[in-house]
Amino acid sequence: MPTVAPGDKVLVSGANGYIAIWVVRRFLEKGYAVRGTVRSVDKGKYLEEYFKSYGDKFEVVVVQDITKEGAFDEAVKGVDAVAHTASPFYLDAASMDELYKPAVNGTISILKSAQKNGSHIKRVVVTSSTASVLEIGVDKVFTEADWNEHAIREVEEQGDAALGMIKYRASKTLAEKAAWEFYNTNKANLKWDLSVLNPPFVFGPAIHELKSLDALNTSLRQWYDAVLGNNQNETFLKVQGSTYIDVRDVAEAHTLALEKEAAGGERIIISAGSYIWQDWLDVARSLSPSPIPSHPNLPAGYPGAGATAKPPLSYDTSKAQRILGLKYRTKVEVTRDTLADFETRGW
Repeated sequence: MPTVAPGDKVLVSGANGYIAIWVVRRFLEKGYAVRGTVRSVDKGKYLEEYFKSYGDKFEVVVVQDITKEGAFDEAVKGVDAVAHTASPFYLDAASMDELYKPAVNGTISILKSAQKNGSHIKRVVVTSSTASVLEIGVDKVFTEADWNEHAIREVEEQGDAALGMIKYRASKTLAEKAAWEFYNTNKANLKWDLSVLNPPFVFGPAIHELKSLDALNTSLRQWYDAVLGNNQNETFLKVQGSTYIDVRDVAEAHTLALEKEAAGGERIIISAGSYIWQDWLDVARSLSPSPIPSHPNLPAGYPGAGATAKPPLSYDTSKAQRILGLKYRTKVEVTRDTLADFETRGW
């Protein structure tokens, strides 16, 4: 199936988000036109100012409630591809509906609109997560064939009493399953194909609107608290961890997933590798000169603990390498650039 190329127009949902604004920026840098959706006019003002140098190559449209059927009917008209990034990530949701409705209904809403009005659309890429792949407590190398059925079962059994992270993982799993079910059911009548990206924890510098440190998105705030000293719990630093990817590499993966013909119909794990939290402290303290001189005494934690720690999770990323040819930023690059960003903001 033909894929997109610079000069084409891409719809990016939730364009004011941590990942999405980098996705928008990368498309614009590569010569695409971008239409970004936001929930209100006010949320779009920052984007219009940030991307004003691109002139009419960038536009903002308001989609107030992504969960409503038909919400994207107008937004998809005239675009050549869709990058659906809009989905909540926070760990204190009181109810499953807080995450489920925007994650699942938002995904189906944009796919239905693409089916109905996306006469020029060649491909839709959905931002999922390794949260829909992994199963905690299972010692294996996870692949695209794996699904987080455990999180779904826990939410079915415990309902709103389930832990916040379990609710989040279930929402991502159900949303991705719904996307594939819709695509496989309707693909004979679709003019576009589907590609899904599954990143793990996303770190790296922020360019979305942040009025204070408290406004940091979930993953980056957790990183800040670990590296700059607000969370020095021994078990957290020496044992806990996950896998990571730089936000700029996630953005690049979105462009490649739309450009590479072989990405059509594929679920693709994108991950730079594993970490325990101590690794980030060690890297931060090793940088010379320090990118964050306003913090001259970075916490030491438990130096070198990562050398003997068992990697918490492992993914087979060979498909991303084979299809996308994606290259990943290292922990050093992520740490240096993120700390430099915090320094600029006075954090």
